[in-house]
Amino acid sequence: MSAGLGKVLCLEKGALLKQLFVLSRAATPRETHLCAAGDGLVSCHRHYRSRPTHGIGRYKYLLPKEAPKRKKERVQMKEINVGTEHEYGDVNIQMTSYDMCLVENFAQYVHRLCNRLSVRVNESYAMPTKTNEVLYLEERGSKMQLDAVLTTHQRVVQISGLSSMFAPILLEVIQSNQPEGVHLLVKEHTEADFKSRLKSRPELEELRAQMS
Repeated sequence: MSAGLGKVLCLEKGALLKQLFVLSRAATPRETHLCAAGDGLVSCHRHYRSRPTHGIGRYKYLLPKEAPKRKKERVQMKEINVGTEHEYGDVNIQMTSYDMCLVENFAQYVHRLCNRLSVRVNESYAMPTKTNEVLYLEERGSKMQLDAVLTTHQRVVQISGLSSMFAPILLEVIQSNQPEGVHLLVKEHTEADFKSRLKSRPELEELRAQMS
């Protein structure tokens, strides 16, 4: 009696499972769609159509918010350090050459040397390039002919707080490593040196003169 009851219960469970499987298939839409492409049949169903893709590829929200850009202020000259009895103030080490690579490498060497010797470097910058034309006069003529065009490159390393006792040693080391074709000049920084870095605007200066 118990064995027959067990068989009946198993049959009932199997029938219920079959009914649930059939109902679930009837409730979900058919997923396989076929479309003709030439002579063959290709599946056109795309699973990602039912998923939200509006956020894919957006990463800006992960970055920190950038501060609003400020307008470039007018460049103003810093106060010139005059120095004391025992140390120099602002000093410019100017290097000039016709070879840009040569003067650039030498300026880097001077900058690194000052850093190694604990000499404070205010800034290192390049001056505007200058072009000079070389003309010559023919033997039997009055017109000048162009012979060559020379381009001059200049780099400046500005230092401050150089001890008067250590200055001769530093200059001797720099001069001993000065390459051929590079002109070296060491001088105190002045207001004229700062103005020479800026682009001259003669028209604006004339208008200002007329207004004043």
